[in-house]
Amino acid sequence: MNRLNIKLFATLRERARVAEVTRDFPDGATVSEVWRALVREFPALAGHHDSVGFAVNQEYVDANFRPRAGDEIAFIPPVSGGAPQIDARWIGAVTIGREPIDAATLERAVADPAAGAVVTFVGTTRSENAGRRVIRLEYEAYEPMAVLEMRRLAREAGERSRIVKIAIAHRIGVVEIGETSVAIAVSAVHRAEAFEACRFAIDRIKEVVPIWKKEHFEGGEVWIGCQTSHPLG
Repeated sequence: MNRLNIKLFATLRERARVAEVTRDFPDGATVSEVWRALVREFPALAGHHDSVGFAVNQEYVDANFRPRAGDEIAFIPPVSGGAPQIDARWIGAVTIGREPIDAATLERAVADPAAGAVVTFVGTTRSENAGRRVIRLEYEAYEPMAVLEMRRLAREAGERSRIVKIAIAHRIGVVEIGETSVAIAVSAVHRAEAFEACRFAIDRIKEVVPIWKKEHFEGGEVWIGCQTSHPLG
């Protein structure tokens, strides 16, 4: 038997009413079999079968991957989506935290005499969404894996766009109206490459980085990006 550590996040955590469990599974069980066993134990998870992703030891894996005893399995709802070494030549900084984000700090992190352009993207909490009056946002992350994925996409941005440096910061916890939730700064020899890399980075963050956003609005709350989520309250 393999004893596995299982983590749940965002909608999955709320529906199962548990964030972490340890369970024994037969040798050779796949992550999809582990998921099905978890659904049997926590039937409220069943609605996520078609959208949940799998990660083992902070790396995305496919449904047929066979974890070993002691592995950490994370079931990943859609994000708003021994690790390998990441080529850091383009990375000025990658951070996740609860403190306010200072875009100027990121710009300093990517400053370089070789750069002729710096492009900065700042995402903030707006007061209205989908006809609802937003009160605040709340972010949750699988932090170790989120940092790894952000460093990976920073490397990808460098390989695609011939940038000089890139820096990324993302908030977790409560982010009030008007506050910054995510910021990206990119330096490059020319502005076109800087714009391209900045757009690529924010799009990929929303696709693959395990960070989830809950919108609190007048009358309820909802996880954004989770297709099977629904307003609560």
